[in-house]
Amino acid sequence: MDATALIRPRAAVPVMRAILVWAGVALLPVLWVLAPAVANSGDGVGVVGWWLPVRYLVPVLIVALPAGLLRRRPLTALGLMLAGAALCAATVHGRDAGYLGDIFNLQFLAVDAALAVVAANRSRRVSLPAAGVVLVTQVLAGFVALGVEPVDQAALTVLAVAAAWITGNSVRARRNYAAALRVHAATEAVTAERLRIARELHDMVAHSIGVIAIQAGVGARVIDTQPAHARAALATIEAASRDTLAGLRRTLGALRRGDGDPASLEPAPGLADLDRLVAATGDAGVRVGLRTTGDAPVPAEVDLAAFRIVQEALTNVVRHAGVDACRVVVERGDEALTVEIVDDGRGGPIGVEGHGLIGMRERVTAVGGRFRAGPRSEGGFRVTARLPVSPENAVPAGGRPVDAVRAGGPPGGAGSVGGRSDGGGGAGGRPDEAVEP
Repeated sequence: MDATALIRPRAAVPVMRAILVWAGVALLPVLWVLAPAVANSGDGVGVVGWWLPVRYLVPVLIVALPAGLLRRRPLTALGLMLAGAALCAATVHGRDAGYLGDIFNLQFLAVDAALAVVAANRSRRVSLPAAGVVLVTQVLAGFVALGVEPVDQAALTVLAVAAAWITGNSVRARRNYAAALRVHAATEAVTAERLRIARELHDMVAHSIGVIAIQAGVGARVIDTQPAHARAALATIEAASRDTLAGLRRTLGALRRGDGDPASLEPAPGLADLDRLVAATGDAGVRVGLRTTGDAPVPAEVDLAAFRIVQEALTNVVRHAGVDACRVVVERGDEALTVEIVDDGRGGPIGVEGHGLIGMRERVTAVGGRFRAGPRSEGGFRVTARLPVSPENAVPAGGRPVDAVRAGGPPGGAGSVGGRSDGGGGAGGRPDEAVEP
């Protein structure tokens, strides 16, 4: 051990405390010898204005000094306190029965308190045998001690020991329950974070891979006859790949960042990026009529959720609807943000393994909104999400003109669309019935 550490204030305090505790324990044999000798003494010690008779002070010290070990060695402390109380009960004979009864009850009350500490910090397999030893020792001490009625004292002993053990065990049970709740809360938080990361990765990657696959197929078919279209398809693939790679780098960087590292300054996607999303969907062969109404600010989490819902719905239009056009309406109100994606496609059921509707519903539920998706009676498919808006951490409309109508460009431009590659929802996903949590 470094000797200089012992003279440092923080390191010296626990060392001095341990020295004092063990010094007190070393005095116990002397106190055990003194207890019978001072039982009839009239001497005392004055402490801050209090007069403490020596015949009471010594028995009190016998059970008080080992109590310093309760924190780190509760069983050792309990054993020393119990041995000292039992020894005093068998050897101390005073001038009156009241004195003997007082020190008996005082010492064993301290022993019962130590038993409660043991029960609060040790398992039942340890505390129950300790309670049994304390009970038997106290009952036997009541029969050898002068100044107490053995039978009445035995009944009180049973009640006192039982109450001490139950109290300590209840404290331990509550502590364990609180720890289990903390572990459960931490597990739930980890699970929620894993789901959030899975959704983000799915939304970023899946649709871009689908667009890349579509454009690669188009390029392969027309590379010999229409080189210009093939070059445009390759440009779309390059842009989609770069955009997805940037999103992956941002997400993985956030996962690797430590608690003390600065957060990334790169913004998360939101409604301000819908133009890029529309253009990328146009690259994939589906023209999008985008209409935005209102300019009320929205919270960042609602902004991201709305973008991902539109992204997911357009993903499924491209992959499953079998149409070349769809409509997106975004209404920014003071109380809620409403998103609607409508197509005139095939409709019909989705594959059972799809996660699109599940992912969109989870995002809407996470911000306290309402979600509905299903086939239209006149044909096609509709996805509607209503997301409540609160003024805190709101994102402005980004200068987008009110009641503006925009459409995706023709196929062949650059861009990327992140989203789900499954058929599990969105304007192109085909559930048998509407879903509304």
